[in-house]
Amino acid sequence: MNINHAILHVFDFVSCENTFSAEEIDLSDKVAKNYVARLAGKALNDLDAKRGEFAPDSRFAEDLRSYVAREVDFVALSRGIGEYLARELGHMEKPVSTDLLVVDFQDAPVKVVNEMSDEDVAARFEGREDRYLGIILLESKQAYVHDLGFGEAGERCGVERHRAILPNPSQKIPTFAVVDLKTFAVSFADKQRTIDGAPKLVIPDGLLQCSIEASSKETFAAVAEVVEAVAEEYGANTAVALSRAKAYVAGPAEGEGGEPLPWEEDFDLAELAEDVFEGNEALRERFQEVAQAYELPERVTLEREAVRRVASKHKIRTDTGIEITFPAEYSRNPEYLTFTSEADGTYSIQLKNIGHIENR
Repeated sequence: MNINHAILHVFDFVSCENTFSAEEIDLSDKVAKNYVARLAGKALNDLDAKRGEFAPDSRFAEDLRSYVAREVDFVALSRGIGEYLARELGHMEKPVSTDLLVVDFQDAPVKVVNEMSDEDVAARFEGREDRYLGIILLESKQAYVHDLGFGEAGERCGVERHRAILPNPSQKIPTFAVVDLKTFAVSFADKQRTIDGAPKLVIPDGLLQCSIEASSKETFAAVAEVVEAVAEEYGANTAVALSRAKAYVAGPAEGEGGEPLPWEEDFDLAELAEDVFEGNEALRERFQEVAQAYELPERVTLEREAVRRVASKHKIRTDTGIEITFPAEYSRNPEYLTFTSEADGTYSIQLKNIGHIENR
């Protein structure tokens, strides 16, 4: 990950004093840069993040276009964001002291010039690299720290409470927004707050002024639910159907020659149904009917990280207490795994070509 700019503003609602930084975070400090990068990565790859599109009259979208066009600098943009959020959060019934991290970053490994391909150089020159603006709210935590001092007998160690501890970067971020600076696609997470006596989502409704759409995790869960419901309704093997759906969404990682295939975020539900229920027109038609009832779009969008985490493997548990986790693509590869429907209505599962078994 490449951090282009990062800045931190502080909203201290205990002392009723806000501090807006006039300078960016010193990214030569490895501790600070690592903290910022980890938070930006978590926000970008959060499966629970909602999607959104800016309203035509969104003031923030206009500010962002000015920033991309270099008509507004990063510090000024971040201060405008900070002033709005400080004002809104300060009107809560019980405001919580919060730090605001604004970061301009690219989700790509940093490369020196002599390591870059011609395509890398062209992408950077033409501005085609994936670049994002992250807005992350970090609510301060209370913690106890040791207090070093001197007493009559010499050095003395005590305990005191510190009210301005930043969250650990491994923790889930409850409130953030990430905007793709090329496409202006929005992802965000927020929680309802009571502001001026009324419930409000400060990120989508106030700051961004954008729509609220389902997250990647919710979208894939809905697709999986439709696949399972149709398979069960027609007496098909739900484990095979679900694993095939996951394998279709994940797609092949490599082409026939071993070269990596380009990532496709959008996939067609009709093509998924054809792949999952191959050779069965009735199931494919029923899938389309149920998908429409669920109000699923004809094309579904999922991020790479979402697919990697929710669709690359499939886990089943039998009524005999056996649990099996396998790569989703193995459901259509009889060299490694086969499901057989027996005459008495039971299933048999056969694992093949196993060279080594490891106890876990």
